[in-house]
Amino acid sequence: MEIIRHDDGSLTVPVAPDRHAADDTPDGEVEAGPQTMTLRPGEGGYNEALAQWDLEQDPSRGEAVSTASGREQAMTVVHHVAEDPQHVAEAVESLHDPAASAEALRHVLVGGNPSVQAFAEEVADAEGGDPLPPHKATKIIGEVLAEIDADA
Repeated sequence: MEIIRHDDGSLTVPVAPDRHAADDTPDGEVEAGPQTMTLRPGEGGYNEALAQWDLEQDPSRGEAVSTASGREQAMTVVHHVAEDPQHVAEAVESLHDPAASAEALRHVLVGGNPSVQAFAEEVADAEGGDPLPPHKATKIIGEVLAEIDADA
């Protein structure tokens, strides 16, 4: 089963049954079929699940590499989407090199919560305003990546 990204930014992820789950049932049987849980931005494991979801969109993509220009554009688009969340498509359309921006954002996600927090602070320093909380920055990154992938 693959990870499902919902419009609100939440992710439905597969969960393997506990290896001792059969110990709690009278007949020793474990429920068949995949089980899932929903993760929301800011919850433990969300950043990792979002990075995995992104990889599932194009498994042949390879390791994310961030360039200086891609990172600058990524900071700008995240700032614009934070200012106006209703216009993700317009913000992505304004990118000079969407692929480089996407790579920079993927690179941020791979670093987990500390990387997202540092990126949010860097965005605030470069674009002005207060740093986004990591869970909001992660949600915006997911929205931007989904839009870039949809346009590709």
